[in-house]
Amino acid sequence: MKILVFVKQVPDTDDVKLDPKTGNLQREGVKSILNPLDANSIECALQLKEKFGGTVAAVTMGPPQAEDVLKKALALGCDEAYLLSDRAFGGADTLATSYTLAKAAEKIGDYDLLLFGKHAVDGDTAQTGPATAAFLGLPQITLASSLSVENGWVVCDRVLENTVEHVRAKLPAVVTVCDGINTPRYPTPKNIMKCLKKPRYVWNAAELDADVSMTGVKGSPSSTKKVFEPEKRALSTVYFDGTADEIAVKFVDMLESEHVLLSLIHI
Repeated sequence: MKILVFVKQVPDTDDVKLDPKTGNLQREGVKSILNPLDANSIECALQLKEKFGGTVAAVTMGPPQAEDVLKKALALGCDEAYLLSDRAFGGADTLATSYTLAKAAEKIGDYDLLLFGKHAVDGDTAQTGPATAAFLGLPQITLASSLSVENGWVVCDRVLENTVEHVRAKLPAVVTVCDGINTPRYPTPKNIMKCLKKPRYVWNAAELDADVSMTGVKGSPSSTKKVFEPEKRALSTVYFDGTADEIAVKFVDMLESEHVLLSLIHI
């Protein structure tokens, strides 16, 4: 099997910076980590490789520093890595990102399965996997809580609000996985040493033969109107004295003054 795992570098939540003009996350120079759910998709791919043989390729789009998450993917056991990096890709929404990832999949070619984490923790849209499938014209299964391959089909369980669906799709296909599907492994010292010799590729828009009007900001129909940090409220403790009835009245008065209660109806 040839499996492509699409991973994303996300900002460390302790070091998030925003561009005040565009509202976009400033990724260059900001510490990034592997999107947690992408570790689950990597684990799925590695388990399938161990069972059926084949190769696993990790793919990401981002600035040069995104290579760090590819190094981790290689240390976990992926066989090769692809970084899609070009200023033309900057500021992409999920549609433009999906187009770029689809172009990479087309260039790599001869794949059997494309895996994504359900969503990225910095956006939480869960749109990139399904949109990539649409660009490639592939069947898709989302929210997979289990995954297996049987006779040319990918078979998954999908845990929904009130039911569990047992579904399958003909390969090649796209699957997005939930965090409960497995427990990701840790890099071993042996794999960390091996990853230094594994092939890594960097492709720009021209090498992907991508239409730059469909990438980055130009290819993004959605835009951020305003991004701001919620106002932090100072926390304090208020103590009330008196009888139970007196304390209740004081408490209600405080809630009204804080606009928690708009009015008090006396019966």
